Amino acid sequence: MTMSAVKTDLGIKAVEANGRHYSIPKRPTVVIVVDGFDPEYLRHGIANGTLPTMASFNKSGFVGYADCSMPSTTNTNNTSIVTGVPPAVHGINGNYYLDAETGKEIMVTDAKRLRCGTILGALSKAGVKTTVVTAKDKLLKVLAYQMVGISFSSEYAGKATLAENGIENVEQLVGRPTPDQYSADLSLFVFDAGVKILAKDRPDVMYLSTSDYVQHKHAPGEPEADEYHHAVDASVAKLIELGATVAITADHGMSDKSNPDGTANVIYLEDELNSRFGAGSVRVICPIADPFVRHHGALGSFVRVHLRKPGDILAMMAFARTVPGVELVLDKQDVCKRFDLPLDREGDFAVFSDKNTVVGARREDHNLSQLAGHRLRSHGGLGEQKVPFLLSRPLNAKYREIAKVGHMHNYDIFDFALNGVE
Repeated sequence: MTMSAVKTDLGIKAVEANGRHYSIPKRPTVVIVVDGFDPEYLRHGIANGTLPTMASFNKSGFVGYADCSMPSTTNTNNTSIVTGVPPAVHGINGNYYLDAETGKEIMVTDAKRLRCGTILGALSKAGVKTTVVTAKDKLLKVLAYQMVGISFSSEYAGKATLAENGIENVEQLVGRPTPDQYSADLSLFVFDAGVKILAKDRPDVMYLSTSDYVQHKHAPGEPEADEYHHAVDASVAKLIELGATVAITADHGMSDKSNPDGTANVIYLEDELNSRFGAGSVRVICPIADPFVRHHGALGSFVRVHLRKPGDILAMMAFARTVPGVELVLDKQDVCKRFDLPLDREGDFAVFSDKNTVVGARREDHNLSQLAGHRLRSHGGLGEQKVPFLLSRPLNAKYREIAKVGHMHNYDIFDFALNGVE
């Protein structure tokens, strides 16, 4: 996809990225992706007073909701947001996939599958000062693809160098050591670093992306969730005080996936299909799988089914629809058409479980022992498609109308933040 700058006699006024134009901001603009920020966290936080800054956007800015890309997973949606386009264009359709050519299962930890440039890369090439801080290092190579500027993860903050990351001594800057990857501080470190960098270096555009460690463990209203989101809200207030326009969305929502007794509500679909249609008939791939498996045991509400040998796909799909907890089954063409997914990277068919159920592969593939007594909370399906969509400043007339009548996606957030505020 093309990347270019729009020039006038007054200089560069906008950049073009993947068919969309983005204005050069007149004030610092911070786009925040709060991983796993389900709408219920926002509604609860506004109601009980733990999100006063975000609540103020109802008067001073914009509060709404949008759809995330499917599957509702981290890699897919952070990539959609930084490119401004759906997976059918950018190509990243999950955290984990089966390579059709080699038959190997691969974790997405770099930009090799990315099929287009990013908004941040286009802005950077036009001379806009850009910064990326992410909790999870697995995202960094995509988020900072072809970008010149500061880019690092809190996961490896202590290893950041000027040559590699455009910054050094991050722990000294923030005032504490690199956090544990399984902690709320992995995300709060992102915000503290963002505030320090905005105050010190004044980037024009900053992208902050967090971890969903807290949301996987704690439901809306639990003290730990309230404490975490209140801290996020306080960081947003600091960014605004420093003169930034702040835009907030999420990569996906989060749902309870447990039975009343607290056990995980799981469909082991590969076991089910192979039992019905013969051993080795299919391989089920869970695109939610990532290096942070303690969050969810690689269990979400969307899987891809790949046939390992010739079989009756229609019969398999019909059977899958009868499994309790399955919400939707679509073949390759239909799932790609409905959810803007790349046809050449889809399985033979896709299965979505309902809001309160997860769907996995084989029982042996999923270790839930590290939930440590917590109810399984996860994402990936249609139940986690709605996400918050917030801006700290009022929308201009054009974008008020778009928000009123249009169907927004989380990957519209840069468009609204750079083109849509007064």
